[in-house]
Amino acid sequence: MKNPIKILATSVLAVSVSLFVLSIGARISGIYINTTPSLPVGFYKMVDEPIVSGAYVAFCPPQDAVFDMAVARHYINTGNCPGGYGLLLKRVFAQSGDTVSIDQTGIFVNGEHLPNSAQLTADAEGHPLPQYKLKAVLNDSEYLLLSDVNPQSFDARYFGLIARDQIQKVVRPIFTWGH
Repeated sequence: MKNPIKILATSVLAVSVSLFVLSIGARISGIYINTTPSLPVGFYKMVDEPIVSGAYVAFCPPQDAVFDMAVARHYINTGNCPGGYGLLLKRVFAQSGDTVSIDQTGIFVNGEHLPNSAQLTADAEGHPLPQYKLKAVLNDSEYLLLSDVNPQSFDARYFGLIARDQIQKVVRPIFTWGH
């Protein structure tokens, strides 16, 4: 009779290797697997389209203290972006010419309050969160990126605007579930 523990270990190893190979193949083909609750969980394809309000984008965070804290607290994953940060997916809510206000009550774009945008003062473990504040008209290289589905997302409420050169590509959902 075969050892059930050895069979289980072999099966787990085979599944792990298969998932690893699948994820590499997906990345090479321009498919990104989102496992975070900031956007619907699922598969997204990188596409060659202009960055417009409402689009989903993949971006490398700028290397700074806020993102160092985000990695240390596991708000974001590690990865191949400068600083060892992982690529993030968010939705574009404002771009060049839009008036943006960010404070503890939330984010306003051209006077309209965005849902789920109020800043939290602390995370689930009680650690204080950055309290980013802004009142500005965005220039050609600035974008406001956040989640519109998760009021606890680590997004523009805490790190502010993202520069155009940080954005890698527009992404389109292929197959998602949840939200």
